[in-house]
Amino acid sequence: MVILDGNKTEKVTFNIPVELKERVSRLKNEMQVSFSTIYNEAIAQYVRQKELERWQKGAEKALGDGKYLKEAAEIGSDDGEIHEY
Repeated sequence: MVILDGNKTEKVTFNIPVELKERVSRLKNEMQVSFSTIYNEAIAQYVRQKELERWQKGAEKALGDGKYLKEAAEIGSDDGEIHEY
């Protein structure tokens, strides 16, 4: 279930293929939930997936960057002691 931040919502309108709407309608009836619940959960999942993909691309890019890897190794190679700056 999607938990929204606060109670603010905004009404939106969008187009959906008729066949997909019919499938969602059957699911809505079976689950006894609203279209809004299904759409909110689907969109939240989509956003989470796209954010994860973006982080994965960034990690892959960093792992392919020799200069970054060298600097990260140097930063990570301390003796574990606490240093004051």
